[in-house]
Amino acid sequence: MGIITAIINALTSVVDVFVKYDDLFLHALLMTVMLSLATVLISSVLGSLMALMKISGNPILRGFATAYVSFIRGTPLMVQIFMVFYGLPLLGINLPTFEFLGADFSRFFSGLLALVINSVAYVCEIVRGGIQSIDEGQMEAARSLGFNKRQAMTNIIFPQALKNILPALGNEFVSVIKESSQVSIIGLAELMYITTTVRSISFRSFEPLLIVSILYFILTSVCSLLIKKMENKLAVSNRSSN
Repeated sequence: MGIITAIINALTSVVDVFVKYDDLFLHALLMTVMLSLATVLISSVLGSLMALMKISGNPILRGFATAYVSFIRGTPLMVQIFMVFYGLPLLGINLPTFEFLGADFSRFFSGLLALVINSVAYVCEIVRGGIQSIDEGQMEAARSLGFNKRQAMTNIIFPQALKNILPALGNEFVSVIKESSQVSIIGLAELMYITTTVRSISFRSFEPLLIVSILYFILTSVCSLLIKKMENKLAVSNRSSN
């Protein structure tokens, strides 16, 4: 009976903290969603281009892509965030400090840029693996039908590779949501930063952490569900085409 009472009291305390600071949590949730969504969209495009560079016949492009992926995957995201945030001013790039979505734009842009730089390396390897999983005869058949290499890649190879890379891309996008918490180290008011703020002003340590854990779980679950639906649609379309 005592355990049940303790659980009820703990849940009541969590609800009280969320209700009292709901505006902070919801704003931080919006910031995390915007940051993650922008990262996913940009890194999908740039990562695909990087993958094409890595499998291209141009040794300069291939060498650059290989070096980029190796360096980014071999260094911690937190270091990359600091390098972007403190490195841009050293390069003479001083970002404006106006308010953007309730946050300082320079911090938002630095966090976004660091996440994109990191995610592009992983998306590149995912896309590269998916493209190279397609039989080389597909490219040869497309070229024999009059497609040039770009058209064959766009219309024949990449659509087939998509169903192979979608699960891995989904996992990468879920990782982006969780890794976005690290931009709190440069003062961007996303979920983890707000959690620290609420802990300091409410003098409660556990409740804010549980709340943010639930919010992250909801975000990642929704993302995984959407990816699963996309996989099912691709599977249905493949069966109908066959």
